[in-house]
Amino acid sequence: MQTTQLTSDRSTPATLTFADQAQTRSRGLHARLGKLRLPLGLVVPVAVTAIWEVASRAGWVAPHLLPAPSTLLDTLVGLAADGSLVKHIGVSSARVAAGFAIGASLGLVLGSATALNARLNRLLDPSLQGLRAVPSLAWVPLLLLWLGIDIAPKLALIAIGTFFPMYLATAAGLRDVDRKLVEVGQQLGLSQRAVLLKIYLPASLPALFTGLRASLGLGWMFLVAAELIAATSGLGYLLTDGRETGRADLVLVAIITLAVLGKASDAVLVAIERRALLWRDVADPQRAAQ
Repeated sequence: MQTTQLTSDRSTPATLTFADQAQTRSRGLHARLGKLRLPLGLVVPVAVTAIWEVASRAGWVAPHLLPAPSTLLDTLVGLAADGSLVKHIGVSSARVAAGFAIGASLGLVLGSATALNARLNRLLDPSLQGLRAVPSLAWVPLLLLWLGIDIAPKLALIAIGTFFPMYLATAAGLRDVDRKLVEVGQQLGLSQRAVLLKIYLPASLPALFTGLRASLGLGWMFLVAAELIAATSGLGYLLTDGRETGRADLVLVAIITLAVLGKASDAVLVAIERRALLWRDVADPQRAAQ
């Protein structure tokens, strides 16, 4: 009986060690698979670039209309070498940041005001919804008349573009807060300020981040229209310069740069959103895959 007990006692650590090793190997495999998932988003761009290069080199498309990616790379290196690309990116990024800050802030303020005050909503919302339907380029002549051709009309146009998505997302997010949560907070004796900070704000954060991402995306889109207003620098100016000189490579480099900058800025907001909303228990496949 003692022999059996000793054997059992001696075999238990060995069994546990084997299980631990298997678990460690499994975790290592999952970690490696997780790393393999990271570049999945590069599959489409790499495939398109490869097909594009082959089509251009084989003469299937006219090189002056659609230059090969290798030609675009040469143009990009040339612009980076003389410092003009960094200059254009810096100017455009500053304009988007300033216009986004102005437009998103106004959208947050007015969206909150109209969502929380029914009388103010009846007063302002119909006019704002009407202005939202005005195309972006329709503002250009008026802004030129009012603000001239300097930096002011460019920032104003970007601010207009970023205002409406933030306004709509803020108003919708605050209106969709569960009424029962608000009533519970009031019954607990929370002040109006505490109800706003502890109930309305956390409950509407997902919608607010959605509004921020949509506003920032439109900010980059409105940038091109803004930099058509007598600009001498910026990615919009680079687009115009490429069109006027018949250089499709400049136009494509500017478009690709805008896409990269837009994706990078959106990725920053996504990272902030995930960190700020870690408390949520949602069916997010991306979070489950991490």
